[in-house]
Amino acid sequence: MLIVTSNEIPGHRIDAVFGEVMGLTVRSRDIGSQMLAGFRSLGGGELPEMTKALYESRQEVMARMVNEAQQRGANAIVAMRFDTSEMGTNWTEVCAYGTAVYVLPLGEGEPGATGQSVYLTKTAAQQPAQPPQPQQPGQPIPPAPPTQF
Repeated sequence: MLIVTSNEIPGHRIDAVFGEVMGLTVRSRDIGSQMLAGFRSLGGGELPEMTKALYESRQEVMARMVNEAQQRGANAIVAMRFDTSEMGTNWTEVCAYGTAVYVLPLGEGEPGATGQSVYLTKTAAQQPAQPPQPQQPGQPIPPAPPTQF
């Protein structure tokens, strides 16, 4: 899954837009880490316990956002952003959001093509077609990807 903070992906054409997707978590800070971080903050510098908690939260919300985009049939997310806010004294909300899209790499000779997109189109042309995978019961059926010309 391609994820970019820009509104476009160089060397790719947005072929379908599936709308906004997001991942969200609300975490409470455990008292031990909070007390240890409080003592460390007296001397200044990084608070590794809080850094680890925020890193894990970001990984979790990214995974949730990607899962939602994949369920809609997207292969990329554009305009991705993080948002973090405090809720009360011990809760932190972390959100990742963006626009789920289906992109096609531009081939050689197409305006805007990049070395990477040309490579991707050549590699895709050399691979045999994949047989359709069976759907799991209860899962939504994703839309068919657009036809590449």
